[in-house]
Amino acid sequence: MDIGVVLAILLPLLALQLVLVIGALYDLTRPSRRVRGDNKVVWVLIILLVATIGPILYFLVGREPE
Repeated sequence: MDIGVVLAILLPLLALQLVLVIGALYDLTRPSRRVRGDNKVVWVLIILLVATIGPILYFLVGREPE
């Protein structure tokens, strides 16, 4: 497989991952943000360690309604 094809596939996925992680961490650090379980440290670990699924889980189930 050509390296150009691999990069063409991986770079957009890596960019999406980076945007998801930064967006989730930014939202989590807001002082007014409440999260399920009231433990932001656990959510930071989930966001950082569970790859793409971590930030998606945070956005879908981790945040309390404002």
